[in-house]
Amino acid sequence: MPRPTAASLPACPGPATGSPPTGDLPSAARPARGLASPAGLIGLFLAVLFLVPAPGAVLQGQVPDGFVIEDGQAQVVEAFADSASWIREDLWVETEFDTDGSGTPDRVHVSVTRPAQTADGLRVPVIFESSPYYSGTGSGNLRYFWDTRHELGEEPPAREPMPDAPYRSLRPNMSGSQIGTWLPRGFAVVHAAAPGTGLSQGCPTMGGPNEALAPKAVVDWLNGRARGFTSPDGDEEVVADWTTGRVGMTGTSFNGTLALAAATTGVEGLDAIIPVAPNTSYYHYFRSNGLIRSPGGWLGEDIDVLFDYVNSGDPEVRPYCIQSVREDELIANMDRLTGDYNDFWAERDYLYDVGNIRAATLMAHAFNDWNVMPEHGVRIYEALRDRGDVPAMMYFHQGGHGGPPPLELMNRWFTRYLMDVENGIEDEPRAWITREGDERLEPTPYPDYPHPEARYVDLHPTAGGVTTGGLVGEAAGGQGTETLVDNFSFPPSVLAAAEWTEHRLMYSTAELEEDVHISGTPRLTVRVAADRPKVNLSAYLVSLPWTGSSLITDDLITRGWADPRNHRSLREGEDLVPGEFREMTFQLQPTDQVIPAGARIGLMIFSTDREFTISPDPGARIEVDLDGTVLHLPVVGGVVRE
Repeated sequence: MPRPTAASLPACPGPATGSPPTGDLPSAARPARGLASPAGLIGLFLAVLFLVPAPGAVLQGQVPDGFVIEDGQAQVVEAFADSASWIREDLWVETEFDTDGSGTPDRVHVSVTRPAQTADGLRVPVIFESSPYYSGTGSGNLRYFWDTRHELGEEPPAREPMPDAPYRSLRPNMSGSQIGTWLPRGFAVVHAAAPGTGLSQGCPTMGGPNEALAPKAVVDWLNGRARGFTSPDGDEEVVADWTTGRVGMTGTSFNGTLALAAATTGVEGLDAIIPVAPNTSYYHYFRSNGLIRSPGGWLGEDIDVLFDYVNSGDPEVRPYCIQSVREDELIANMDRLTGDYNDFWAERDYLYDVGNIRAATLMAHAFNDWNVMPEHGVRIYEALRDRGDVPAMMYFHQGGHGGPPPLELMNRWFTRYLMDVENGIEDEPRAWITREGDERLEPTPYPDYPHPEARYVDLHPTAGGVTTGGLVGEAAGGQGTETLVDNFSFPPSVLAAAEWTEHRLMYSTAELEEDVHISGTPRLTVRVAADRPKVNLSAYLVSLPWTGSSLITDDLITRGWADPRNHRSLREGEDLVPGEFREMTFQLQPTDQVIPAGARIGLMIFSTDREFTISPDPGARIEVDLDGTVLHLPVVGGVVRE
């Protein structure tokens, strides 16, 4: 096997950042999801409760009387911590849309839990979480998902209908999340069921405008700009006269998505958000570079399946929603034949609305989240950072789906931006990353993500991929082509561990002389040909020798998937022609890992990924032109010493 030489070939002069959607996509694919209505913050009212602050406390801005601030954080106060005294109420907030065909604006169900002192005039900021899951969900059994065992580009088998989601009344306690953390510190906590779920009216739309406008309406209600009612169809109003109007949103997964969605409306009063593992683009969630690709753990899920999963609203309204949304909108436009991008997917990409965000954004994600993959958080963070006029910070850990930032970081974020406490968080490092082997809630601070000193290093494969070829810093030339044979029977973990196999091509560096810190979004330029018009293309970066029995292991660095048909455009694929090579460059998932000295960095190229993609019959032959293939690896310091 040829031995690699030292590599220091930065492909670009700047940091190793990712990028927004492919350049062939429109810069303004659709209208904004909703703009802020006129300002109208409720005025502050002096509280009757007054507690003397502890020494060193900082009270300023909109800090209500009775709060205690220490070390830039709202502290637990005994008077607020008495759960027996908390005031609980539920109501319905009127929105600006009608998605259930009733002819009247939809109303969303809202649950409020607030300190007892608010009954005596104390006004407090709000922590708000919205979700489609509060009233239960449909089945997660994969039998109700799309069958992925069929040829690419062919009509998939009809999927078995998912049983109806439950319909449950949750009054007045919709959810207990956030309450135990924030009520004792003096905040009110508000929960809201997403449209078409639980007791909220309307239809779930999976990223449609109403899913941003619904939480916006709740923020408007908290600021006196929208109406709340004691019932879904009555006219007895409820007024939020107990709040300062300052709102922070948080939540994980879909709940984090709704926090981001609300922020993209630019609604006044939503001053801070902490989305945890949010889905920021439904295309990126269900597709990858033109390829139909399931989220990890949910093989065969697509946007219509997710609709069924959360469609827990009024049973009498569900048939209308199923026809008007699932059938006429989702299934009609999602396209499981090609995986190409279109206007339907563009409408469900929050990156296009980043310009509307006013809320200080602390994004949280995990580098091994293969459900909502790390690109979702990175793409929004980078766009906000590049905007420069909204506070933005990123927290990462090395685990899987979910995992909020340390409470201290969240508390300082909300205390700063909901109460104007000058705690200096805006001057702290932009990135907090949990290093390998460390506790999740003990991150290491970095100036930014990607690391500002990261530069792309170009690594080139050399012949020998059926065993393990080289991955070197200088293109050797004359390496020719190598062929792999697609076979979905072999999971990626088996392919990575194989000493010899025709079902993947593996290329690796020599043993590293020192640790290599990868920080950013790796890219792969690959030149391929196939004997079929449609094939899957998968690429993994791994640490060798491979020691894991599955891909839940430190040996996996990152991975990505692409459709060679989309080598020119995500919107229009071109069938492959036998013997005709296509060159494409695509991103793998962002990562930040330190590969230890003595290990080797491996690039594994294969076709069908049975854990994520459609699985056609085995036998497709894919040729890789090694001289036209380059791994662009973001490395701190811009050098790989071997």
